[in-house]
Amino acid sequence: MDGSESIEISVLGGLDEIEAAEWDACAGAVPGMRAADPFTTHRFLRALETSGSVGRGSGWTPRHLVARIGGSAIAVMPLYAKGHSQGEYVFDHNWAHAWERAGGSYYPKLQGAVPFTPATGRRFLTRPGHEATGRAALLEGALTLAERLDVSGLHVTFCTAEERAWGESVGLLGRTTQQFHWLNRGYADFDAFLADLASRKRKAIRKERERARDFGGDIVALTGDALEPEHWDAFWRFYQDTGARKWGHPYLTRAFFDRVQATMRDDVLLVMARRRGRWVAGALNFVGAETLFGRYWGCVEEHPFLHFELCYYRAIDWAIANRYPRVEAGAQGEHKLSRGYLPAATHSLHWMADAGFARAVAQYLAAEARAIDHEIEVLTAYGPFRRGEVSEQD
Repeated sequence: MDGSESIEISVLGGLDEIEAAEWDACAGAVPGMRAADPFTTHRFLRALETSGSVGRGSGWTPRHLVARIGGSAIAVMPLYAKGHSQGEYVFDHNWAHAWERAGGSYYPKLQGAVPFTPATGRRFLTRPGHEATGRAALLEGALTLAERLDVSGLHVTFCTAEERAWGESVGLLGRTTQQFHWLNRGYADFDAFLADLASRKRKAIRKERERARDFGGDIVALTGDALEPEHWDAFWRFYQDTGARKWGHPYLTRAFFDRVQATMRDDVLLVMARRRGRWVAGALNFVGAETLFGRYWGCVEEHPFLHFELCYYRAIDWAIANRYPRVEAGAQGEHKLSRGYLPAATHSLHWMADAGFARAVAQYLAAEARAIDHEIEVLTAYGPFRRGEVSEQD
């Protein structure tokens, strides 16, 4: 139950300032059990910091919050001071330009998020029994920090729908964005999934998988102790190529993958393609308690449909075999729709220090939400499923 004792809020300059067990007790990462959200665990967030992927020179400065009662943490929040809007996947560049044209400074801002990770999960991390008190304390702490640092606003991205509803109830601005997720309806195997699709779509996927498998090599799925340094060496080459093309430079450092190997290899599913003894392509997934999260893809050889096979179809295979309810395929990509991934709403919360700017953003968000709702409806109607199948929105 929520207590009435006084609450102490502290700001951390990094995850090394709090014990993993104390953080994870709030994040819902129980020892010996798979975490529902691998990205808010101490081990993942600390891997970002110790590898230099966030911190000095990255534009992501840790300002994590901890709420304590009687010296014990009841709530924590991954929070960063941001000097740019890169690596967020909830785009606010237009807001930044508008505010700066009006004479304001949009940066720095505060970002409650997991860096470089467009995956839905709790952002107000509370211990069981302290949900209301812990969440309110974290928000108060974040707003107090925002005032102290004189930032333009606070942004909490890829939060849960329940957190969004709560945030709106206390005066934050809610935002709707959209991704593509695959839902497991109790399929016995991949053919059972295909049976749910319209005939034309079913045939197209079968042809794509046949073409992909003809690339002249083999495909393996690796996790846990099966992962070895050679796999990360290869995947780093893939990731560098993709990062350079998408963002100009990779967000993650090579050391991050070493930290993942050391502390998170049981949370990883790495799907790799090998041809003539050489690793040529790979897709990195993180494994939650009920969701497989697709994160990164890369290759050093182009082969027809190999991207779809490694990123989407092998993820579906794994989810069916392990009875996982869903696969989240990351940000954007309408090409996912025809491959069985349906549009799903994602959520964020926003607070602006300037009341006039907040009103303008609120008007923008209301119009954007109507457009996103319509887009989800239209995309779902154009999905590959036979008529009469329900969507995630139903």
